[in-house]
Amino acid sequence: MQPDLQGLEISIGELRHLSGVEPTDVFRLTILKNPKARWSFFFQEFILSLALTPVIVGLLHVFIILPFIGASLGITSAILILVPIAIISCRWFGLQRKKQGTLGYLLDEVERYNAVIKAIDINDQLEAAGTIQISLSDRQNVIQALTLIRQDLLKALRAERILRENQSFISSNSELLISNLRTLQALQVDDQASEYGHLLNEALQIATGVSEEMRKLHNNRANLS
Repeated sequence: MQPDLQGLEISIGELRHLSGVEPTDVFRLTILKNPKARWSFFFQEFILSLALTPVIVGLLHVFIILPFIGASLGITSAILILVPIAIISCRWFGLQRKKQGTLGYLLDEVERYNAVIKAIDINDQLEAAGTIQISLSDRQNVIQALTLIRQDLLKALRAERILRENQSFISSNSELLISNLRTLQALQVDDQASEYGHLLNEALQIATGVSEEMRKLHNNRANLS
């Protein structure tokens, strides 16, 4: 990885430090768009439901079925089918309630941001191999955009945590809500249709989304004041 790319990527450790939570603990529906992650999630939920089913069915059988209904193979069989479904449904609704809007969105944007850095690194490797030729100025503009976006992402993550943990304290930390969007919008590349043109456009989309989330945080702060 080129020296100017090193240190731009936002690591899991940095996310953990900034947000105050384990990023993997934040449930995001966007994660399920990845087929591998989706199957892994449902497989884990299925295994969990199978592990809990004998315990729950045993308790129901001892404290409800036997005392009030008596031994019944049909009812026990029905409960064995219904309990895993109920467990998965309860888990799903619980995770839905647990998910955090702004934080989840910011984590998604961090993933997109890191993906742009990865794309630049791949382009650098292809250029070093003589496969493609890129414009140095275009690359520098995208790097500059990513540097500014990184600042915005870090500010937004800090602001989200302050608002989440200290509902009134953010009123004295309004500088965390200043966005670099206008500066980013002034950046251009020579060829808008080039790979770096697409990467800059992707970076601007990330910046716009983060700026919107920062505006929402600002509005939340104003409502609490």
